[in-house]
Amino acid sequence: MPELPEVETTRRGITPHVIDRTILECVLRTAKLRWPLDLALCQQLPSQKILEVERRAKYLLLICEQGTIILHLGMSGSLRIVQAGTTEQKHDHVDLIFTDGQCLRFTDPRKFGAFLYTDTDPYQHKLLCHLGLEPLTEAFSGNYLWSVAKGKKVTVKQFIMDQKTVVGVGNIYASEALFRAGIRPDRAAGRIGLKRYEKLTSAIKEILHEAIGAGGTTISDFSQADGKPGYFTQQLQVYSRSGEPCTICGQPIFSLRLGQRSTFYCPVCQT
Repeated sequence: MPELPEVETTRRGITPHVIDRTILECVLRTAKLRWPLDLALCQQLPSQKILEVERRAKYLLLICEQGTIILHLGMSGSLRIVQAGTTEQKHDHVDLIFTDGQCLRFTDPRKFGAFLYTDTDPYQHKLLCHLGLEPLTEAFSGNYLWSVAKGKKVTVKQFIMDQKTVVGVGNIYASEALFRAGIRPDRAAGRIGLKRYEKLTSAIKEILHEAIGAGGTTISDFSQADGKPGYFTQQLQVYSRSGEPCTICGQPIFSLRLGQRSTFYCPVCQT
């Protein structure tokens, strides 16, 4: 599933091609993704100009003159910039065709993504209004995590993956950040001190910035808006490396299941 770095990479990739472009046509080729597609979009979107492309958690917001398109890439979705008239493939479900001849194409083989529209404040939309802090902001700090974690028995990995705590820290980056901070993923969130949470928030920010710089992580389906894969895979130190030697101490990487997710850690370097 695309995580925050992949979504941010996509946002940066499509922005130069859609900002200040006027929508000529909206083409819907399926009735439903995760939720039904509204046929009214074919009348509402044409003639509107895209003013901004923003990201909230793993959602992309295409801010138009009269409303906002809310996009989610789901498990395997992607956005591409192609020329209008480019032959569509089996899983190309939505096209936004612009007056300059370019097209923003939404592809989603598993149909777990979303393509929605609102004419009210998008940040108050039911999908976004409950979300936690953005991890790349100053508000996301060790003190914040420490104060929210007080008394919680849930594991620290599940805690930082909870979208009500902090958004966009998915399975890959949670494992990598906990390794960098030296914290076992199965420790109770409420039993970790302030200084360790300061290390963890720094690690989360570092990992996410590095992943964005590398274009994301290609594990199975993700690639960038230009079709190129993400290269952060080459920098992974624990994720999906069970049995391989730790890059620091040389001992084998362990794996376990937390919250139905595979979790990877070094039993020597993480305590």
